[in-house]
Amino acid sequence: MTLLRASRLTQPGFFLLVLLLTAANLRAPITAVGPVLENIRHAFGLSAAAAGFFNFIPLMMFAALAPFAAMLGNRFGLERSLWAALLLITLGSILRWLPAEAALWSGTALLSAGIAAANVLLPPLIKRDFTQHTAKYIGLYAATMLLTASLASGIAVPLAALSEADWRLSLGVWALPGVVALLAWLPLLRMPRAAGPSGAPSSLSAGVTPWRSIIGWQVSLFMALQSLAFYTLIDWFTPYAQSTGYTQAEAGWLLFLYQAVAIVANLGCMVALKRLRDARLTALVSSAAIFCGMLGLLLLPQLAALWLVIAGSGAGASLVLCLSLFNLRARDHRQASQLSGMAQCVGYALAALGPLAFGILHQQSGGWTLPLTLLAVLSFAQMLLAPLAGSSRQI
Repeated sequence: MTLLRASRLTQPGFFLLVLLLTAANLRAPITAVGPVLENIRHAFGLSAAAAGFFNFIPLMMFAALAPFAAMLGNRFGLERSLWAALLLITLGSILRWLPAEAALWSGTALLSAGIAAANVLLPPLIKRDFTQHTAKYIGLYAATMLLTASLASGIAVPLAALSEADWRLSLGVWALPGVVALLAWLPLLRMPRAAGPSGAPSSLSAGVTPWRSIIGWQVSLFMALQSLAFYTLIDWFTPYAQSTGYTQAEAGWLLFLYQAVAIVANLGCMVALKRLRDARLTALVSSAAIFCGMLGLLLLPQLAALWLVIAGSGAGASLVLCLSLFNLRARDHRQASQLSGMAQCVGYALAALGPLAFGILHQQSGGWTLPLTLLAVLSFAQMLLAPLAGSSRQI
């Protein structure tokens, strides 16, 4: 009976359920903050600069903790490490329910640390146990993250209006998906694992670190450039759109369109990766879409909806591609964990600096031409890097 139960729990269907429940926790606690940020500022008297750290802290935590998450996953096991990451996310969301500024900041740091670890550990888990489903699972995982992120943004303000808890309800409610995911993981934690995955590193990957590999740097820089474009556009599109004649509400709906298209592109890229021999064409086309979108926003902002559809398709496909490359370029799950840690460290560090640099250029130049030109140039650099990062070579 025990063996039969274990066999059922290792079926792709059950693993996919647990994977999607986990993915639902990896962006929503962060994106729920933006719509109620003014409520939070008024509650604690925060300056605009201080409030900006709610976007900066998660990205920097993603970058700083990524390599350590990879080491912990290889040391203590992927399942246990992922469960601990989910516990941090859940506890952080619960902390933010408390009506204290210290609880708000500490809860944000705690859940950001958990998300940073889970970001790194999920791709190598797929590599280890379900290699034949890599493209499918990565695509659905990324789509779920974006879908719940959009949902969190959309319901934050209505939730705040439901009770006197105000913004605390909008943030604290995301502890519930965390509890559900923690419970779903318990059967997997109790299952005996084969000696292979948790044993010594394989001879193929022993001593080979992505930090000393040109392939590792190509994948990491590709991750960095696509992340920088995505987060910079998310942060700065609204004020740019308002300066070109759009209302704040219209800009908000355009950003929703951008993210919705990215979700569809996630699934499309999943199919493409499954059918194509290597990812070079997918990498090039998705990067070209981001470049065209940025260039279009610079030259013809009145067609912003068109450019955001194009850029969103490239952003969604690029995200799935990056997550897939952690597995495709690694020889085993341990090396995939190391590459995931490296790429997310480099990628999110630059992504955190991107909106900051964009804002500085906008302030110094007094307009939008210079920062948008730089964003288009960096997207063009992603195009040049795409065939290298997407090749079929392994570390």
